[in-house]
Amino acid sequence: MKKLLVFLFVAVLALAGCVQTKTDVEGSKDSKDNNKSNGKVAIEVLGMASAEEDMNIVRDQLVKNGFDVKLNIQPDYGSFSAQKEAGNYDLALSSWTTVTGNPDYAVRGLFKTGGDYSVVADSKLDALIDEASTLTGEEAAAKYKDLEQLLVFDQAYIAPLYISNKYQGIYSELVNPKTVLLPKSRAQVWEKIEFNDAAKNATEPLILHQTINSLTSLDPIKGNDGSINTLNTNMYVRLVNLTDTDEVVSDGSLSYNHVMAEGNQEYYFILRDDIHFAAVKDGAAVDTGELVSAEDVVFSLNRAKDANSVPDHRTYSIHENIETVEIVSDLAELQSKKVAGSEQSVLDALSQNLPASIAQLTKEKGAVHNAAGAYQVVKITTPTPFPQVLNYLAHQSGGIVSEKQVTSINTYDVASYDPDKDIAYGDQATITEGSATFNNQLYASGPYILVKKNDYEAQFVKNPAYRAGSEYEPKIAKINVRFISDVDSALSALRNGEIHVLQTVPETKLDIVKSDAKLTLNTADSNAVSYLQMNTSGRAVSDSADLRKAILYSINQDEFISYYQGNKKPAVSTVSPLIDTGLKLEADSEKVKEFIKAYNDNK
Repeated sequence: MKKLLVFLFVAVLALAGCVQTKTDVEGSKDSKDNNKSNGKVAIEVLGMASAEEDMNIVRDQLVKNGFDVKLNIQPDYGSFSAQKEAGNYDLALSSWTTVTGNPDYAVRGLFKTGGDYSVVADSKLDALIDEASTLTGEEAAAKYKDLEQLLVFDQAYIAPLYISNKYQGIYSELVNPKTVLLPKSRAQVWEKIEFNDAAKNATEPLILHQTINSLTSLDPIKGNDGSINTLNTNMYVRLVNLTDTDEVVSDGSLSYNHVMAEGNQEYYFILRDDIHFAAVKDGAAVDTGELVSAEDVVFSLNRAKDANSVPDHRTYSIHENIETVEIVSDLAELQSKKVAGSEQSVLDALSQNLPASIAQLTKEKGAVHNAAGAYQVVKITTPTPFPQVLNYLAHQSGGIVSEKQVTSINTYDVASYDPDKDIAYGDQATITEGSATFNNQLYASGPYILVKKNDYEAQFVKNPAYRAGSEYEPKIAKINVRFISDVDSALSALRNGEIHVLQTVPETKLDIVKSDAKLTLNTADSNAVSYLQMNTSGRAVSDSADLRKAILYSINQDEFISYYQGNKKPAVSTVSPLIDTGLKLEADSEKVKEFIKAYNDNK
């Protein structure tokens, strides 16, 4: 029996892609000889099962260029992340979507020293990231070209694969496809969606889909990944939003209007008073009666920019260019400041299309009454000119939380936080059925609130106090997000009407959607880039730019584009969908040989 169990265990490991234990890998990491295999350079490629086709193409291209390739295929994002954090890879198949529509977001957290997701530490790259962030137009394009040159071609910290388009499938037999938006950057906009039969909006749940069922956190600053981006975007209102084409607007946000003052370092937002926090009581959403106020904005953005405000803060670098957040109470300040590039005063710009003229500004939420002319204005200051701060405020991590509720829950000491005993605001266990800590204490400022989840789905209901009576009031009362990790299974569920929107249709399955009379296919440009992340610690690729360049020039993007039937685009870096720097990666087997020789000569 013992021998049988051992055999089964070995078989499971083989099916999982030869997953190694941390001890096994640490033993190999300690020896540089682990990169020798029959005279070839051995390369371990880490990725998820959902990207196995891409991993196979990468493997074939590397093998063709003389590498000995081992695939480390993980079943889900959590397992992939654990392997990556343990250093169990030479190359990690990664992807990034710039959900804020600005190039700084495409590089800061990924490649700056100490960034939320960065494994790179390069002072020259840091300087380029900071300098590029202050520029616009042609000057910005030139600086991002310098950045790409260093990141990709000089140091080969990454090897780009392709840019994706967006393909969305809609079960249009039930859902009105005209109400389902497909923004380039912003997450799915739930409040706009309607059924064809409007009578169903109040009674039938809209069933959406995502692949990941383990949620990082329902605290918007503690996660920045595919498990929670869409969920938190629809649970927490922000000061601004992005349009489908990445324009920063106040529409559908907490602000009536926003302006950038002369000098590009001061940003003003005039807040609306028709949004209250929602809570969950007896499985239903209730209006707490608490205004989403300027005080909550100050609290939320100060904690967003403070790396030490919560344990394992994942988004602070996004907001590190916020210097101060304050409530303005002096009308004279707004009158004396000019809008950037204009002779118009900030006061006049903020006064457009309000319920009543501004009669007074107040710091106290209890005194707010827009219909009587009493408003709150928030001012954000940056240490240097930084217009891209507005894009960051549109990110889900800029969501406004309740100061009262969050501080009442997060009573632990951040420095000594113990996840086994301390309960933090937004912990998924507190909204998971069957959990010992199941006690939904979420306060939502956005159009929907999460009621509960299990391994099968997460259930949301509309916030009854979100823009009631306006065009932004949520149309559908209930939304269930179904967890289906396999994309083919999700597509089958869409065709059967078991889910109503499939946000990402595989490029190889587009004809299936087009040919199904019950479905509608939406198409849009995307800011999503797939690339190989080189390990920068403990491996031969970490120490040798020559080896990294050999890998870089082994990559043939045309083969990826061909496999996906022309539905991918060439990439250079994560900046590529936003700025065309003119650079291009071309596979070159002769360069591969030269760099492998240089690597071997310098060992």
